[in-house]
Amino acid sequence: MSPTSDSRLQVAVAVDLPAEHCRMIEHLEPRVRVLHRPDLNRPARWDADWEGDPGFTRTHEQEREFAELLEGADALFGIPDVDPARLAGAVRANPRLRWVHTTAAGGGAQVRTAGLAPADLERVAFTTSAGVHGSTLAEFALFGVLAGAKDLRRLERDQASRHWSSERRAMRHLDEMTVLIVGLGGIGAAAASRFAACGSTVWGTSRSGRPVEHVERVVPLEELATAASQADAIVVTLPGTPSTERLIGAEVLAAVRPGTILVNVGRGTVVDEDALLPALEDGRIGFAALDVFATEPLPEASPLWSHPNVLVSPHTAALSRQEGRRIAKLFARNATRLLDGEPLLNRVDTVEFY
Repeated sequence: MSPTSDSRLQVAVAVDLPAEHCRMIEHLEPRVRVLHRPDLNRPARWDADWEGDPGFTRTHEQEREFAELLEGADALFGIPDVDPARLAGAVRANPRLRWVHTTAAGGGAQVRTAGLAPADLERVAFTTSAGVHGSTLAEFALFGVLAGAKDLRRLERDQASRHWSSERRAMRHLDEMTVLIVGLGGIGAAAASRFAACGSTVWGTSRSGRPVEHVERVVPLEELATAASQADAIVVTLPGTPSTERLIGAEVLAAVRPGTILVNVGRGTVVDEDALLPALEDGRIGFAALDVFATEPLPEASPLWSHPNVLVSPHTAALSRQEGRRIAKLFARNATRLLDGEPLLNRVDTVEFY
């Protein structure tokens, strides 16, 4: 399907989105015309695989058609090939482009990497899929804290060696634990509801200081280390920005009580891995469940792979078969807001890129 003089908002699908989701967008917002050429996108290897098959290559003709598709659109669903350089080229080549929606919750980092000129950042609105992954990441956060509280790795080691321990090991219980959630956005709020349902005392950090349902105490970021010293578990949900880089670092990790559980479902750069390793070695952090890392894929030489008290997840905790549908519905809602002149949901701050 090619761009035409159609007066509807022309949306080019820049990643592999199923046809039924494209139809749903048009159904939810009839003023949108979806330009969908699945033969030009990298094919998804699994549900919501936005980057697609890296082995896919376009012919010279397909490359020309893909560029024309992007250049004739008012908006893009997804960053082309999830490649910031390709995004920069698409923005520069298309003066009519008004809006780009990123499929990542932390899409602001991709926009920052694109290195767009101030005029382009002013002209084009960028939005993210923040909130779509809240329930799945909240479940992983709950799983991670439970894994630490129930000593999952020791159970695995005993089972692997067929060892029936005569030692009666006490386990920790969520309804006796204080869980500190670092970041009370959509993911943090979803995590708070789940921990509260299990009887935990829930604290959380927030820049705004506004109360959040299920959170008994909202902690200013400048009091993070003090709050961490009183928590049984710390759950990190923050995005990767210059202001959050290595926030969970030497100061916070020096303050924690022995055996504290750490879960990271935000961005890997928020946790200082160089400071985390000695905290694991001396038992200040008794268990860490990490879905994200400062460098991804996690290098084979990283000692986190083999540490007995670390659970490594390859940045897959957010994945869900419903992700594509949820993002498409969010996109349709934002298309309505754009066309009605209302503020867009999840708009990227092009100063902090969050």
